[in-house]
Amino acid sequence: MASSSSFSSASNSQYCPRWKYNVFLSFRGKDTRRNFTSHLYQGLKDRGIFTFLDDERLEDGDSISEELVKAIEESQVAIIVFSKNYATSRWCLNELVKIMECKEKENGQTVIPVFCYVDPSHVRNQSKSFAKHLSNTNRANLCRIESEKIQQIVDHISSKFCKSARSLSYLQDIVGINAHLEKLKSLLQIEVNDVRIVGIWGIGGIGKTTIAKAIFDTLSHQFKAACFLANVKENAEKNQLHSLQNTLLSELLGKKDDYVCNEYNGKCMIQSRLCSMKVLIVLDDIDHDDHLDYLAGDVGWFGNGSRDIVTTRNRQLIEKDDAIYEVPTLLDHEAMQLFNQHAFKKEVPDECFKKFSLEVVNHAKGLPLALKVYDGLEPEEQKIFLDIACFFRRHGRKTVMQIVESYDSGAEYIMDVLIEKSLVFISEYDRIEMHDLIEDMGKYIVKMQKDSGKPSRLWNVEDFKDMMVGNMWKQSGLLILKNYVLAKRQ
Repeated sequence: MASSSSFSSASNSQYCPRWKYNVFLSFRGKDTRRNFTSHLYQGLKDRGIFTFLDDERLEDGDSISEELVKAIEESQVAIIVFSKNYATSRWCLNELVKIMECKEKENGQTVIPVFCYVDPSHVRNQSKSFAKHLSNTNRANLCRIESEKIQQIVDHISSKFCKSARSLSYLQDIVGINAHLEKLKSLLQIEVNDVRIVGIWGIGGIGKTTIAKAIFDTLSHQFKAACFLANVKENAEKNQLHSLQNTLLSELLGKKDDYVCNEYNGKCMIQSRLCSMKVLIVLDDIDHDDHLDYLAGDVGWFGNGSRDIVTTRNRQLIEKDDAIYEVPTLLDHEAMQLFNQHAFKKEVPDECFKKFSLEVVNHAKGLPLALKVYDGLEPEEQKIFLDIACFFRRHGRKTVMQIVESYDSGAEYIMDVLIEKSLVFISEYDRIEMHDLIEDMGKYIVKMQKDSGKPSRLWNVEDFKDMMVGNMWKQSGLLILKNYVLAKRQ
């Protein structure tokens, strides 16, 4: 027996353990091997769809081989090529039984029948040549593609069912993601046919969005439709809530449109159009009751089996949900791995940097965002970031911008960069803010500069006095004095 693959090994890695193959082809060799099935297989292969084809199947026996059983279990999609004599093969019928068993286990596998010179009604109604042979075979609601056009079938598979296997390769670069996914899956209980809302809660920079995106990409193929609504807080501030409702409806109904013109009609529309659909929804970064109430207000809005995942920093918003996943900080070895990835672009740094790495990781206390502070900031961006961490946190944006623009004409652009990287943010009172651990990280960087003999900033009187009488005053006194005066002006 033989099979062929044009996928990289990433498709078979631990990050997508269930699907070894994208497609399993079930067919009657004597009917279609040399024509329809071989052309279909080649079309799938040319499109980069990893397909299992049993090239040496012997259909005289009753039982299928262990290899075929395993291939069926590890295939995301099963295509059944119903030909005239398909049901005359006991081997094919046993394959069909196994395929339907896998589908009925709710493992997310999809079954697609293709009718090759056969009237679909003969199979559906078990008439004519299929009646005798299918009488003891499991029946199910199959998603039918009644077409002999191979290109249509390949397009359908490519666009609908093989996205997740290709997209999940990025998970191998996310430190600690497997543990997060396993814990979240246990809370979601996809196998239970009810509707559930699950919250992902944690401090800023802990990785809530990353985890939500990973679980969405991992599970979305098991639902009739799925929508990841990113940055709800930010988008709700820029647009009215009904705009987010239109985005949600467009994604889930598969047609972009302006469905509603106000948020109250939006609530009714979501409930009426989605109440019978099994959907997966992620609402990322909510910070107000209205975000949940108008976008996924009640489990009755969605069809059986639906799941709604919500990420937030505010636990009170999700207290009534079915379950809450509190995202933990990274373990020590995970924190070290993440820091090395971003600081040195590899998992193990040079020996001379190991002590430094340990100090930074210990200070960051396992917060992923803090461990990435060094990644991607230009020198002038680092300078203003450290100024904010040491002097300007919680001060008004307008005043701070006047100060920093006095020594850097590109301060407005740099501030936007820091906001985009989630290192700082603007509070509802138009003040410049940052996470406590990010502030600590900035001050720790300055402390390391001081310990190395190159102090750059002072923010308390005692350190300022020490510097005034120290040997290093001549080298950096003017810069320190300027920063000290600027800070006192606040």
